[in-house]
Amino acid sequence: MSARDSEKVRIGMSGRVEGKVAIITGGASGIGEGTVRRFVEEGAKCVVADIQEDLAQSLANELGDNAVPFSLDVADETQVEACVDFAVSQFGKLDVMFNNAGILGSVGPITDIERDGWLRTIDVLLNSVFYGIKHAAKVMQDQGFGSIINTASTAGVRAGLGPHVYTAAKHAVVGLSQSVATELGPHGIRCNVIAPGGTVSGLTARLVTGDHQDLEKASKLIGANNPLRRAGTPEDIANAVLYLASDEASFTNGAVLVVDAAGESIADRNSRFVDMGSQTVQEADKSGV
Repeated sequence: MSARDSEKVRIGMSGRVEGKVAIITGGASGIGEGTVRRFVEEGAKCVVADIQEDLAQSLANELGDNAVPFSLDVADETQVEACVDFAVSQFGKLDVMFNNAGILGSVGPITDIERDGWLRTIDVLLNSVFYGIKHAAKVMQDQGFGSIINTASTAGVRAGLGPHVYTAAKHAVVGLSQSVATELGPHGIRCNVIAPGGTVSGLTARLVTGDHQDLEKASKLIGANNPLRRAGTPEDIANAVLYLASDEASFTNGAVLVVDAAGESIADRNSRFVDMGSQTVQEADKSGV
């Protein structure tokens, strides 16, 4: 038994999301994996929804009966709908929809960005969130309860912190989430946004080192540039997502929770994305960010 579990037993607490059912897209790695682990630790049952089938299966095998894998391309609405149906068929309800999967997508000067790269990036970062909200809401409206959480980014609340298309998509995720929050609130459904920044993952490692696998170097570089002098971890973000999913956040709706150690600034950040040249970065399909 972990120290956290021992403390819960001592004071008579159950898990913060005990008995809740969650779908976590991009759940096999990065922030998604960290959230799956945290949710299961706190008593939830999770669908590990990811295009990385082997990693999703491995994580589910490790965590036991409270985690089940589902192969998912979030850019395909029929697959998203099937994932929601699967969660309900497996566990009888859906309490939490965490639309988290993502890629870095198309980068480079605005004059060089190709239409196909733009559309692919929007498909994965924005349309997928729309699909997740839409199909989760159908189930949650019938239930009369639910929590929808969408991953944006500090690039979704301030300019200059991400590539152009990524920034546009993440701003749109914020706007869509807040608009939906006003519609679904009367049905007992909360819709909130998590906006990570300065967090080490495959995606951010690709940005700061050029190698999505060099997490150690990325952590040092990121940590040197924020007031807390450390990089964020998937677990840091997972703790914030846990709050939004829990009953502790029952009066939190339409919020954008920025988790970045106050470390992201506007000054002279966008140049690095322009300097990368025109390309569509797909490595972040593996990061779940």
